[in-house]
Amino acid sequence: MRLIIGVSGGSGVIYAIRLLEVLHTLKIDTHLIISRWAKECIKLETDKSIDYVTRLANKVYDNDNLASAPSSGSFKTDGMVIIPCSMKTLASIANGYDDNLITRAATVSIKEGRKLILVPRETPLTAIHLENMLKLARLGIIILPAMPGFYHKPKSIDELLNHIVGKILDQFGIEHEIFERWKGEEVAE
Repeated sequence: MRLIIGVSGGSGVIYAIRLLEVLHTLKIDTHLIISRWAKECIKLETDKSIDYVTRLANKVYDNDNLASAPSSGSFKTDGMVIIPCSMKTLASIANGYDDNLITRAATVSIKEGRKLILVPRETPLTAIHLENMLKLARLGIIILPAMPGFYHKPKSIDELLNHIVGKILDQFGIEHEIFERWKGEEVAE
């Protein structure tokens, strides 16, 4: 399996790092595009280096190089995840504005009928944000907000991260056991 991972400049880059760590462990072929502001967020929000993050991927592309392989439909992939997906990136994709490699690769995923998952982390959301999400959801794009579940009684940030990462893996049919699945519970009346 080959996946493109786009990391846009929004708070929540730790989700992207955890996804890359898990995909690396599972030996999934990952092609990484990190925006300039995502690199700044990595420095601001985590203790990880850019070098650590890029070493988790099989290939890294410059977000400003629209001649890179992911800008073409002939570059075969199983899909793309943008995590976190900033509202600027989401708006660009929703309106066909491909001004960088992340948005161009997303457009390629849409036009080629490949799975595209956007993981917004913004809150609160404006009506414009919601309209852009609805527009994309109607095209079949998966909008998977960074809203972890709590039914498994998480005890750490890693468990919260794993819940979202596991939901992404589920969308691609990738087997995992990184979070506890709901088994149902009898509720007394």
